[in-house]
Amino acid sequence: MRRPASVACVALLAVALAGCGSLWSKKAEPENNDPPDVIYGSAEQMITKGDYKEAARKYEQVDINHPYSQEARRAIVMAAYAYYKAGKYDDAIAASDRYLTLHPGTQEADLAQNIIGMSYYAQVLDPKRDQTYARRALAAYDTLLQRYPSSRYAGEASNRARVLRDLLAASEMSVGRYYLRKNNFLAAINRFRVVVSDYQTTEQVEEALMRLTEAYMALGIVNEAQTAAAVLGHNFPDSKWYQHAYKILGQRGVQPRQDAGSWITKTWRGEGRPS
Repeated sequence: MRRPASVACVALLAVALAGCGSLWSKKAEPENNDPPDVIYGSAEQMITKGDYKEAARKYEQVDINHPYSQEARRAIVMAAYAYYKAGKYDDAIAASDRYLTLHPGTQEADLAQNIIGMSYYAQVLDPKRDQTYARRALAAYDTLLQRYPSSRYAGEASNRARVLRDLLAASEMSVGRYYLRKNNFLAAINRFRVVVSDYQTTEQVEEALMRLTEAYMALGIVNEAQTAAAVLGHNFPDSKWYQHAYKILGQRGVQPRQDAGSWITKTWRGEGRPS
């Protein structure tokens, strides 16, 4: 009766040893006992040489080996910058997030937030592709502008936010047009609605209002079509898209007329926009 138990013990011991062996096989990075200013200076030299991966590693050594040193705080955000320059965007974002968690409101906080924005922005694709990175980049830049309006990075952040909004609006329009061609009018309206709700400052909003006129008329929802055309004509009277919208309504014997209860009216006034 004792033999099975002894066999089981041997098996468990073998598993335990195997697990330890797998841990021991991983080569841990040796501890760097140099003073923090020496390691930090070495990292700066790597930045100058363009060896960003090595620079990031050395900056992290400062944080790991000398977490309470004077250099440790800035080393975190500089590691994030080095990772960004090396094209290791996930690591750059992680390091920046860590800095903002540990040191919010400090001197380099705007730099950390800007690195997050730049890292997502570097991965933005064309309007026909998934725009996850564009949305994340826009959110990061909006955060920078809200929290650090006087930052030296605010100008570039504002410009890039404008580009990203136009890109995201163009993406919504591209999908909306596709649904419109397939006569899937409700799906098309949902896309054009996003442009009117979230991206009113972009050039895409004029076409979005015209396409809403077209889609609503196709569904027989005349009052919404009239409202879309009326808002378009009031705000962009010289737009070619208003001419198209006016023509679409005219084919059914109606004219632009704004309905106060329409979501389009409320959204344009700011009542229906997301906070």
